Amino acid sequence: MVGYLLLISGPAGVGKTTICDRLLHEFYPKLVRVVTATSRKPRPGEQNGTDYLFFSKSEFIEKIHNQKFIEHEIIHGNYYGTLKHSLINIDKDVNLLMNIDVNGAESIQTQISTIENCNLKCRSIFIRPNSIEQLKQRLKHRGTDDSQEIEKRLDTAFEEIKVADRFDVIIDTSTKEEDYSLVKAQYLNLNQELEEEPLN
Repeated sequence: MVGYLLLISGPAGVGKTTICDRLLHEFYPKLVRVVTATSRKPRPGEQNGTDYLFFSKSEFIEKIHNQKFIEHEIIHGNYYGTLKHSLINIDKDVNLLMNIDVNGAESIQTQISTIENCNLKCRSIFIRPNSIEQLKQRLKHRGTDDSQEIEKRLDTAFEEIKVADRFDVIIDTSTKEEDYSLVKAQYLNLNQELEEEPLN
């Protein structure tokens, strides 16, 4: 039996991190988070191998040249990406979870089948805000960005929403509890599908 890679994506502020944290809390060790890589410096409290795999910019670029990443991009001057080896040799009874930006999710969906020794099936969920105004209020409420940064995030969100139909499932935001319940139901459906697969 193979496992699933569950991709959770959507604009900043829709609650992806909260949903992923709750899924991991409820379903670990059956569900584990993929640790992605970055070239930025660790923030206070962050641990290498737990929060991110931290590399220098030169180390990151070398890994790009050696085709070690399934996807990578530059965000605010720092490199971020997913190493291919993080998706292989996974215990057959474990599913993987990623909270990932829209571009990264698209790259993984199109390229995961090309990774040698990767037996994961991929399922993607897009968390879509009901409106840009709703998203703006959420971003203001969380209090981590100034007004200029919020406007940049809203511009990005507008473009991301345009490609929502490229994902397997779209969930329109409601309350935090309802959003989590809908994503949780999708995860449980994946497990049901795996259990119903015929054994080789």
